[in-house]
Amino acid sequence: CEIQTAIDSFPSGDEDNTFTGNVNNEINGNWISAPTGSIHEARLKAKVKRRLRKNSSRDSGRGDSLSDNGDVVRSVVPPTSPKGKLLNRRSRMGKGRGLPKKGGAGGKGVWGSPGEVYDEDEVDVKDPNYDAEQNCVYETVVLPLDGETFEKTVTPIVQEYFEHGDANEVAELLAELNLGSMRGDVPMLAVSLALEAKASHRELTSRLLSELCGRVLTAADVEASFHKLLKELPDLVLDAPGAPQMLGQFIARAVADNILPKSFIDGYKGRVDSEYARSALDRAAVLLRMSRWTGLRFDSLWGSGGGQRPVNQLIKEVNLLLKEFLLSGDTVEAERCLRELEVPHFHHEFVYEAVIMVLESKGDRTLQMILQLLKSLCASTVITVDQLRRGFERVYLDMADLSIDVPCAYSLLEQFVEQSFNAGVIDKKLRDLCPCRGRKRFISEGDGGRLKLSSY
Repeated sequence: CEIQTAIDSFPSGDEDNTFTGNVNNEINGNWISAPTGSIHEARLKAKVKRRLRKNSSRDSGRGDSLSDNGDVVRSVVPPTSPKGKLLNRRSRMGKGRGLPKKGGAGGKGVWGSPGEVYDEDEVDVKDPNYDAEQNCVYETVVLPLDGETFEKTVTPIVQEYFEHGDANEVAELLAELNLGSMRGDVPMLAVSLALEAKASHRELTSRLLSELCGRVLTAADVEASFHKLLKELPDLVLDAPGAPQMLGQFIARAVADNILPKSFIDGYKGRVDSEYARSALDRAAVLLRMSRWTGLRFDSLWGSGGGQRPVNQLIKEVNLLLKEFLLSGDTVEAERCLRELEVPHFHHEFVYEAVIMVLESKGDRTLQMILQLLKSLCASTVITVDQLRRGFERVYLDMADLSIDVPCAYSLLEQFVEQSFNAGVIDKKLRDLCPCRGRKRFISEGDGGRLKLSSY
């Protein structure tokens, strides 16, 4: 600006030439002696310098300079613009590898280096601003559950427990809730859901009550829940007709697990008005007497789920079911017992044992009864097509060993398979897979008595 002002103030014409010949011009703060034609060059240099200063903040990473002839020279000199220095986070010490200062943890709006975890600030007692009375401690407050929220929150927890069977997970979830006055309703809700569920779920419920007592619940909570259950039995019977008997088994199991006092049943003597409550207490008293006199084990009172039983025990129960059916002939009862086993993946064993029983009996009555049972179970989809096929194929594979104990096993199997196909129990493809026993034939006397094995 100073150069432009000085140049503009020069006179024109001859006075300009005379003045420029004798006057020293100032360029960038330095007075230099300039000839007549150098004024125009000074103007160009000043214009380029102004342009460089204007663009220094825009291109702060490059060190641009001006040569003597007015050309812009690129150099590696770091920028000198204050704004460029603020934007550049590299170390200005001239050391290191050019990494950001403080590992990228410095600068405005930066909360530290990536991955850094800050601990809670400890209160310094020696701090001049420390005040013991105004020191606040913030904690998470969980509101207690009311009746409606309690049922919506705890019911899914119990239903999921019926699927995975992990009592520790249920205890941890309940410990996170502020049950408050609803703590005593947890056993009541679990037992109410179990009354409408399977026998294996009732066994899981008994185990759950035993696990929760002492961790989440107290003995007083469990006792109060069973008192409420006895009072609400008339309503529970509407949904579960066998509720009195099942509640009596729950009470007996709780007494055996030491989560209910032994005086619980005695405290109701002579003070029971409800017929359902009296039936439940009588059932519990009978089971407790049986445990003392006959050694009844309460850990198998409800039985265990099919997936938790050993295979040998399941095979024994299947054989017992088939023998009871052959004596009674009650197809409905046999179907109910098979459902209660809760082993749909193991129904091929039922089919296998049923066919083996037909081969070993050698009688037409057993064949007709087993055929009627299989037809009924397939029609009600208790036994699936896949399980039925696997059962018959297992019999086909074991025929070589079965024929040792039962010589006429092949003929009996062919007869049973043919009647099963006619009754619509199996399809044509499964019938054609039935093995046939080969017979020995002499070719001729001239063949030296050799034997030819052929099948028919």
